[in-house]
Amino acid sequence: MSRSLIALIFLAFIPLAFPPTTEAAEFFIDPLTGSPTGTGAADDPWRTLEQVFADGLIQLRRWQDHPPGPDTGFEVLNPDAPVRGGDTLWLLDGYHGEIDVRSYYNTAPIKVVAAPGHAPRLGRLHLQSAQHWTFRGLSISPAHAQGPVDGGSIVQIEGHGFWGPASDVVFEDLDIFTIDDAGGWGIDEWLNEARSGVSLRADRAVLRGSRVRNVRHGITATGDDVSVLRNHVDGFSADGMRGLGDGGRFEYNRIQNNYISSSQGDGNHDDGFQSWSVGPGGVGTGEVRDVVLRSNIFINHVDPDHPLRSTMQAIGCFDGLFVNWVVENNVIITDHWHGITFHGMIDSRVVNNTVLDINDETPGPPWIRLTESNGRPSRNVVVRNNLSTRFTLSGEAIVDDHNVEIEDAGALFLAPPYDLRLLPTASAVDTGSGVMAPTHDVLGLRRPQGAAHDIGAYERCPNNCLIFSDGFEDGTTGAWSFR
Repeated sequence: MSRSLIALIFLAFIPLAFPPTTEAAEFFIDPLTGSPTGTGAADDPWRTLEQVFADGLIQLRRWQDHPPGPDTGFEVLNPDAPVRGGDTLWLLDGYHGEIDVRSYYNTAPIKVVAAPGHAPRLGRLHLQSAQHWTFRGLSISPAHAQGPVDGGSIVQIEGHGFWGPASDVVFEDLDIFTIDDAGGWGIDEWLNEARSGVSLRADRAVLRGSRVRNVRHGITATGDDVSVLRNHVDGFSADGMRGLGDGGRFEYNRIQNNYISSSQGDGNHDDGFQSWSVGPGGVGTGEVRDVVLRSNIFINHVDPDHPLRSTMQAIGCFDGLFVNWVVENNVIITDHWHGITFHGMIDSRVVNNTVLDINDETPGPPWIRLTESNGRPSRNVVVRNNLSTRFTLSGEAIVDDHNVEIEDAGALFLAPPYDLRLLPTASAVDTGSGVMAPTHDVLGLRRPQGAAHDIGAYERCPNNCLIFSDGFEDGTTGAWSFR
């Protein structure tokens, strides 16, 4: 097959160039009709994705020496393998095995994609010391496997101190779960059988448009410049999201249904989103910098009568410092004191968030809180245009304006506690500040719609308001629609 010239992409510290490849190719993998001896053509497909890796059908690039240093180059294994950087592997219906591979650094992304109209399945997806991969449209669960699946997160990308770093991997439109229906699970299953969903231990990793359900931890991002966008975590017994690297973007995610509290035997204090720093002195002695936490919806539970529902801390960042963060347009409906809590927040802003207690019981009501971390006060933070049941703000140079403490949710919202769009008569309509306010609301509606910005995560929409269908702040993707 012919190949077009592909631009070379490198790890940041690699001084050596890869040789150019020729035109990108497409290959087909079909567990129902394929053969290990096939050519990968549409009329002669390979059997499974696991078989393609195992049989050396992908050109493998790995470091010449381990651990790699700044001057370490690559060596090529399987130099005559048909699949190379820039190619696409089309997966057809069926079970494609468990993927657990190491040292696959590509010159350009290899795309592993569900063929149109097909629903390929994996038991696990684990990449170590890898670069330039895209996985799209797959269902990934140990429940698909034909036997026991190794532990760890269901989907994981990670670097390794000996084998090398990992970066530039995209996961999108995935369905990730421990079990399809957890309705029969009790405490033991949620604590001991639930697998964690996604672990992004790589720089510039992306998780987008995916569903993560019935898991222990939902999404953990420890690499730098990670993007977690438009995902839905539904049913988790530990933390919904964790963001521990610098430069992370967590936008337009929905995190709901937290199960098992400490009184039921869970030693983890569950959070919708959690971060902490690590420095020379351990946890709480470093910095986490330049994180955007925007337009996420956190709901403790949607069934108030569920016997295993927990009391979830929503946004809990307790061991700072947290430097240059943007926390805006988030909706929090929880049964805890910690709605939005930062210990040691520096040079940041907390703007246009809505925080509401899911009931009138203890724990709660939730607050927006700033305080110190290990004797280091919060400093130079703007807290503006927020609706919350409580505010507890301490520190140096804290700007506190246009914030409203909720006393009567029924006077503000359409149908509290779950529908927190504003009533036309709400005092929060047209009474906010436009200074440092987001340009769109949590649904993607452009601000302002009236005489001034509304307070809280939702902008009041009178009629036929234009919004982003995918809700991205910059509006670079997705169609427009009216509401």
